[in-house]
Amino acid sequence: MKIKWIDGFSIRVSIVNGAAVIYANKEGLLSLADQLTDLAEESTGSHIHYDEHNALEEGSAEMIIEINNREK
Repeated sequence: MKIKWIDGFSIRVSIVNGAAVIYANKEGLLSLADQLTDLAEESTGSHIHYDEHNALEEGSAEMIIEINNREK
């Protein structure tokens, strides 16, 4: 899966009171939406790993989003 970004995107992830909070501008949110749509078409276990070295602002918490198509 190719990860695409809209020019000018900005995303930061913080842990606040035990919850992950995503702060993003419009370009960041649209980029994430497109990536999640693509991820939804992948097989169970496929994931996207975000951190400050590949997409997030410096100081951000890591974020991994994984698809799980297993039935309950």
